[in-house]
Amino acid sequence: MQIFVRWFLRMSLVWLGVGMLLALIMVFDPARASMLRLAHAHALAAGFVSMMIFGVAYHVLPRFSGRPLESARLAMVHLWAANLGLAGIVAGWLSAGLLPGAWTWLHRGGAVAFALGAALFIYNIWKTLEAPKWNALQQR
Repeated sequence: MQIFVRWFLRMSLVWLGVGMLLALIMVFDPARASMLRLAHAHALAAGFVSMMIFGVAYHVLPRFSGRPLESARLAMVHLWAANLGLAGIVAGWLSAGLLPGAWTWLHRGGAVAFALGAALFIYNIWKTLEAPKWNALQQR
């Protein structure tokens, strides 16, 4: 398994932990629930679910299609862009209630970074599916 695949899967688990921690805080401190709800949703949906999908897709799609991944380097850039971007989004939502106005640059910058990562994923997988077929045993 390639290193970026392992890190997408690991980060998926980290984001699951963040989402669950935020859920527990909301349960035990309902007054903060409205402030935490969007950060919680993004940690789980964009964090846990998306990172898991990205990691699994990078691992299985080249094998299922019988084609090499277009670029491991782009996948690594995607890993960093998506996770740093998501951290900015979540931090932006968390700070929205504490620092009105200051959260905007975190949230917007994070959203742009996450979207850039998603665009790299789309390009990388698209090009992978168009590549000439190869022998899957060569990768082992």
